[in-house]
Amino acid sequence: MTELLQAAISPPNLLPTGLLVFVLLYWLTVLLGLLDLKTVDLSVEDHGHLHFDSDGAPNEMGTSWLNGTLAFFNLGRIPLMIFLSFLFLPLWVGSILLNYYTGNTSGLLGLAFFLPLFIGSLFVAKFLTLPFVRLFTAMEKDHDSSAVVIGKVCTVVLPATAEHLGQASVRIDGAPLMLNVRSTKAPLGKGETALVIDFDAARKCYLIEPFANS
Repeated sequence: MTELLQAAISPPNLLPTGLLVFVLLYWLTVLLGLLDLKTVDLSVEDHGHLHFDSDGAPNEMGTSWLNGTLAFFNLGRIPLMIFLSFLFLPLWVGSILLNYYTGNTSGLLGLAFFLPLFIGSLFVAKFLTLPFVRLFTAMEKDHDSSAVVIGKVCTVVLPATAEHLGQASVRIDGAPLMLNVRSTKAPLGKGETALVIDFDAARKCYLIEPFANS
C-alpha cells in the first residue's frame, strides 16, 4: 500500500493522481449533500447537439464535429461526472502500471505517456459507461410520462431542497417509482410526505412541495 501511494505521488503519475483525487472529492461532496449529480454537467441536447449559453455562434462544421465526438463517447447521454470518473480511474491505473513497468521516474516522460493513455482511457470510459446510458435513457422515458406522477403524493427518500437534488418514491399502479426531486418551498427530509407538482425539464427533476393530510 505504501509503494502504491509513493507511486501515485511520484512526478510521472502526479497529473493522473490529481484528476482522480478531483473526482473522489466530488463524489464525497455529493455523499455529504453539498453538491448533487447535476451540479457539474455538460449541456448537450437534442440527441447530442451541444447547447451554447453564450451569444457567440460557433462554426457550424466545428460544432457538428464536436457534437459527433461527444455523442460517440456518451457525453450528454449521462452526467459528465460519471463519465469523468470512468475516464480518470483507468487513466490513473494505466499511468501507474506503465511508469512502473518502464521504470520511468521522469515527469517529462510521464507527460509524454499521458496523451496516449488519455486517448485509450476515453475508449475504456465509453465501454464502461454503456450500462449507464441505458439507465439514463430509461429514466428519460419515465420523465416523458411525467403527467402520470404529477399530482401524486410521494415519500422523500433522500433530503431535497430548492438547491440540492433529492429522491422521492411514488407508487404508480402499486409499483414504487424513484424520482429525482427538488423542493419548491421548505426543505424536505427523509420520510416526509410531499406532493409532486411539476417536472423541471431543464434540470431533469420533479418539483415537490410539503403535503399534509387533512
